[in-house]
Amino acid sequence: MTTHPLLAELTLRARTEAHSRTSSACLCGASTLAHRPDATVVRHADTVAKAHAPDTAPADLIPRLAAAAHLPGIFLPPLGESPVDLHGRLVTFWPYGEPVDPENPDAAPWEAAATLLARLHRTPAPPGLPPMRGPVKAALAVARLLATSRRGHAVPVLRAWRTLPAWARAETPMSDRTTLCHGDLHLGQLVRHPAPDGPWHLIDVDDLGVGEPAWDLARPAAWYACGLLSPDDWSRFLGAYRAAGGPAVPADGDPWPALDVAARALTVQTAARAIAKATEADRALDDVEQAVVDACDRMGSAPPQLAGGFAK
Repeated sequence: MTTHPLLAELTLRARTEAHSRTSSACLCGASTLAHRPDATVVRHADTVAKAHAPDTAPADLIPRLAAAAHLPGIFLPPLGESPVDLHGRLVTFWPYGEPVDPENPDAAPWEAAATLLARLHRTPAPPGLPPMRGPVKAALAVARLLATSRRGHAVPVLRAWRTLPAWARAETPMSDRTTLCHGDLHLGQLVRHPAPDGPWHLIDVDDLGVGEPAWDLARPAAWYACGLLSPDDWSRFLGAYRAAGGPAVPADGDPWPALDVAARALTVQTAARAIAKATEADRALDDVEQAVVDACDRMGSAPPQLAGGFAK
């Protein structure tokens, strides 16, 4: 099989970067961590090279890299704040961190994730940082859904989408334009550094920016509302966020008025992507995918401001 030119060149760049600080012979192997249309990620020894999405603008990525570099103990810092161009893609370099083990859900670092988010949300945003891309990614997922042919499954998802306010559909600016947000928080966005057992750090600056902090809590909130995250894990996450002074929800009492819109939007995004992926693979929805579609069906009957909370 012929190696994709981008992947081959990225592998070489990762090797060069990994050994730029040592003269020893290379005895280490390389591995491809991801190779998708929106991102290609290669590891060589203790260095990771990432080719960002083709439409990534330097004017957006550079301030995001600078922000991550100046968030010690919260974000994994890049190995340099200037991306390089490779086959028309912007490439950045990072230290390797040990990811969350997907085979051990009981060890999922919910408290660490929540504490990092709270610290991020409480940190003043640097000037010039673009809006966080959460609502834009939700809108892109719905656009991808509209391009599929599986209309029966799409109906409840699109109906739920239409109940959301314009800001959650990326049609108008977010009202909060000062809070520093991750923009795409899930457990795959955490690594231990130094590997394998250093403290947890957030990774992935592609969606980092200013906006509504509730968006960063929305995915676990949506999973909880859909029955995909246990009440205990949700309580651990929410409790740790509050204990760390996170501003997205009140310090006590019902958090749902603050989380409802974003959780609905993330449910729609997840369902839209699930249907699109299943359609492209010509397969049926699995149980988890069907659960989020069913949640869209339940929540699509009334707009969030009229509903008594996320229908469970």
